[in-house]
Amino acid sequence: MPSKDKSIIPLMETLYSNFTNTETTIADFFIHNNKKQDFSAESISRKLFVSKASLSRFAQKCGFKGYREFVYRYEQTFNEEIQNVGKLKKNVLSTYQKLLDKSYTLTDEAQLKRISEMLLKYKKVYVYGIGSSGIVAMEFKIRFMRLGLNVESVVDAHIMQMNSVLIDEDTLVIGFTVSGKTKIVLNSLKEAKLRKAKTIIITSNNDFSLHDFCDEIVLIAVTKNLAIGNVISPQFPMLVVVDILYSHFLNSNYNEKASFLNDTLSNIEFELESELE
Repeated sequence: MPSKDKSIIPLMETLYSNFTNTETTIADFFIHNNKKQDFSAESISRKLFVSKASLSRFAQKCGFKGYREFVYRYEQTFNEEIQNVGKLKKNVLSTYQKLLDKSYTLTDEAQLKRISEMLLKYKKVYVYGIGSSGIVAMEFKIRFMRLGLNVESVVDAHIMQMNSVLIDEDTLVIGFTVSGKTKIVLNSLKEAKLRKAKTIIITSNNDFSLHDFCDEIVLIAVTKNLAIGNVISPQFPMLVVVDILYSHFLNSNYNEKASFLNDTLSNIEFELESELE
């Protein structure tokens, strides 16, 4: 992908909930800015009525050594062209492309490979999700079950609570929540952690407090700052991550998993043919 796909805007979006009021002002400016200009500390501090020290702290919270490094990355990946989309079809497809670009930026290949190895290690795997995230949890189960993984999706709040008694140190629990604020999913992950399970959350919200009870935080792209984000299926960025994770899992001991997949698909076809006879 071209270098502009490595925009730092998705990183700012995932960290948004951790920013102070001043840092939110700074983030909003860089996220919504659509033209090249003087991004020096002197210029931006005057424009936003913030101190240079605030700009420096903001840059460091984003993972940079200082504001100068942050601006260098921002200018390096800045896209001067403003999209002016008239037709709905082109608008929707353009938004999906932006989501893919953001997913490319946020995807941590080493992390997903590490998680695929966890899937092989633990005896029980539970995938939690409510609403749209629940649909992804069910899709996760179907996809990975075909590769021989002992996985169960839990998409009901009451069953999620009851399921906590089945969790122990041999369990891996994965929670899907786009906002990172779905209480039943967060509480279930906390309970799982207390029972010494391995826990993973897949979310767009890189809230630092999630590290207290999640061993891995897998970040997904968000649409809140895209022009028509409200018409894009919220499952899409989560499914992108699931697909990449699926590829890593399939690639580990490929021949065995491919054989298992062919067997399950053949069995499904046989059952369908039997029903049609």
